[in-house]
Amino acid sequence: MKYRLLAGGSALVLAAVLSACGSSDDSSDSSGDGRTSIDVWLMRDSVSAQFQKEFVRGFEKAHPGIRARIQIQEWDGIGEKITAALASNDAPDVIESGNTQVAQFAQSGGLLDLSDKVDELNGEDWLKGLAEPGAYEGKQYGIPYYAANRVVIYRTDLFEKAGIDARAIKTRDQWIAATEKLNKGGTQGIYLPGQMWYALAGFIWDEGGDLATESGGKWQGALDTPQALRGMEFYGRLQALGKGPKDADEADPPQADVMAQGKVAQVISTPGGANVVIEKNPELKGKLGFFPIPGKTADTPGAVFTGGSDLVIPTASGKQEAALTFIKELTGDTWQKKLAVAMSYVPNRTTLASAVAADPGAAAMAVGAANGHATPNTPGWAAVEAENPVKDYMTAVLTGGDPAKEAADASADITRAMNSGS
Repeated sequence: MKYRLLAGGSALVLAAVLSACGSSDDSSDSSGDGRTSIDVWLMRDSVSAQFQKEFVRGFEKAHPGIRARIQIQEWDGIGEKITAALASNDAPDVIESGNTQVAQFAQSGGLLDLSDKVDELNGEDWLKGLAEPGAYEGKQYGIPYYAANRVVIYRTDLFEKAGIDARAIKTRDQWIAATEKLNKGGTQGIYLPGQMWYALAGFIWDEGGDLATESGGKWQGALDTPQALRGMEFYGRLQALGKGPKDADEADPPQADVMAQGKVAQVISTPGGANVVIEKNPELKGKLGFFPIPGKTADTPGAVFTGGSDLVIPTASGKQEAALTFIKELTGDTWQKKLAVAMSYVPNRTTLASAVAADPGAAAMAVGAANGHATPNTPGWAAVEAENPVKDYMTAVLTGGDPAKEAADASADITRAMNSGS
């Protein structure tokens, strides 16, 4: 059984629908008034109830022949749910997928190839961190929807007291110098736990390296390359300018809780982390600011992992033209700008970054998103994240292990996991 949340009413309407092959439901094909009805799965918190209502109203006014029925899905267990839907005859017509999940779903053959629609959907300036993982084996299956990435959240009062202008921090060297200056008098210059591997990935990408590389159809870990080792070396320098645990990630303890105690000048987080800090310590309201993670040179922001979503169309959809119309509207200029403002997201295209100029956190994200990346684009990466040897590698190096040896061991673990999981 699956349960559909039907949009348009004030009440939550649950309708049980048999998902067995060969079953049919005429109401899913027609709204009863001659319009084509499409079912759309969007994820919890990707849109607010107000935005959803406004978008559906605007979409159906612009396309009176189509009825959009948006069903909100929970992230927990969504991979298995989408896989089952793609294998059935009862798939929705549009699905929101995490950007790094698209390859897994495309491998199954259950997604429509949208390569010939890239130009029509303004693909020339899509964010790389959304567009690249939305492609698989040279074909575009996922259409960039929205993005989010990490920035530096900082204490404006502590920076001012130290005589530091955060706006002037454009390079790694400047960042280190400022953090050293802040790291005194009982204040941690930065709270950086030892296993924040997404931050490490950014430093590795800045050096021209990667977490893994592909050759001849085979993937192998790449933490032992000179570029990746330089990225880890920088991580160690930065991590040493605070008291973050070397054997834990940002969730243990929650880094927002640590910053709320009042003795931390900076953390690396999505901007929403600032709200959590303020909830824990209201005295810090008005004392938190944001800047993009600095790069190696002033002309390029630091590389960041781009989180976010793509929109896909199942091959099982019988209403692919209407589904494409829906995607074209939701990812087009008008609604991308409105979504970015409503949800503090980064729009799907670099040319729309100005839409969030008035939101300091989102504006900082948008700068970094221009140099956004994704994890290795292969279904096998899921197996790596499941056991995550990158975290163990980071702890081993930070606690005195030989970087080259630890990197070689971790790379071997990544190679094994990727090829066994693909």
